[in-house]
Amino acid sequence: MALSHIQITNAKPRDKAYKVADADGLYLVVQTNGAKLWRMNYRYLGRQKTLYFGGWPEIGIAAARQLREKAREQIAAGLDPAAEKRIDTLARKVAADNTFKTIAEEWVAKNEREGRAPITLDKIRWLLGMAYPMIGTLPISKITPQEVLAVLRKVEATGRYESARRMRSVLSRVFRYGIATARTDRDVAADLRGALITPKVQHLAAITTAKEVGGLLRAIEGYTGHEITSIGLRLSPHLFVRPGELRRAEWSEIDTRAALWSLSAEKMKMRRPHRVPLSRQVLDILAELRALTGEGRFLFPSFRSAKQCMSENTINAALRRLGYSQEEMTAHGFRAMAATLLNEMGIWNPDAIEKQLAHLDTSMVRRAYTRGEYWDERVRMMQHWSDYLDELRDGAKILRPDFSKGRNSPG
Repeated sequence: MALSHIQITNAKPRDKAYKVADADGLYLVVQTNGAKLWRMNYRYLGRQKTLYFGGWPEIGIAAARQLREKAREQIAAGLDPAAEKRIDTLARKVAADNTFKTIAEEWVAKNEREGRAPITLDKIRWLLGMAYPMIGTLPISKITPQEVLAVLRKVEATGRYESARRMRSVLSRVFRYGIATARTDRDVAADLRGALITPKVQHLAAITTAKEVGGLLRAIEGYTGHEITSIGLRLSPHLFVRPGELRRAEWSEIDTRAALWSLSAEKMKMRRPHRVPLSRQVLDILAELRALTGEGRFLFPSFRSAKQCMSENTINAALRRLGYSQEEMTAHGFRAMAATLLNEMGIWNPDAIEKQLAHLDTSMVRRAYTRGEYWDERVRMMQHWSDYLDELRDGAKILRPDFSKGRNSPG
């Protein structure tokens, strides 16, 4: 006879555990401590087996009978209910381990082992950190395009359109990694191309006319802030590397005898090693700097700890102190300054300029035909560039160099 709620409630503990039967193999075990547990006996391949469903009242009578019927259906289909339950439990555990956050952090760790630049990894972690509160705990295979869109819309609502665009790209790469590692079968972030607001292209502010460059160089010479910051300002126009590359420069990378600064691929945005010829002016400035920071690792150590490099805002803050607004000049603007004026000279191979800027040609075909480093030309170009900057700073008349008298012409 089937159990009733009253019978279960009135079943009191005894000295030994005992069973209270329901029907079709289902019964309740009343433990000596008063706990009441659902069990089911069944036969599979000639063997007597027991299936455990859980406790009462967490699992009520109706739920226990549904579990029993499911087990009977599995037996009729030739399956072992206990084995199917173990498989289901394992699948749920695997799903719990396959949350978006788990897989994203695994993907980030992979990128770190592959040598991605620390600054790139920090940006990726920052973008993912904004996504975790909404989708981090969800199984990656269960996340819908609508849920990802909600994450991106939240970032868009703050006006950070470029961040939202980059976040979609990062999320897409995590989903693709999930596909490659058999945790999901679809990149739902890819479905959202075109759904976001396209940010307006904002070119980084830069001074690109000879007259204005001369004024900027004179202002830099008059900088009265910290001496190390002053040297960073003075080097920036001569080297025109990316601001992060300059502030993370290490003394071990500088070869003053060869007049060369060698940067490893790990430090470069394009993941390719890069070499910077050092002009006489740069070598003189570096000699000043070595007296200040040469005993440490970084050319430009942090003011807080010599174990870290200068803050990314230091040079920009110095430009603001000189009276140049964010719309007029930035630390990154020294690159546009050099690229513009060197190309306007008309005496340097554009590919040599691009190589010195450490740009990677987006055309695979063109890249295949421009493998040369243009090294000799770049050495001449960098010395001429420093001479040119000195002339602009001093207000002298700018003359084009004459490479016809005993020197190789560039190109």
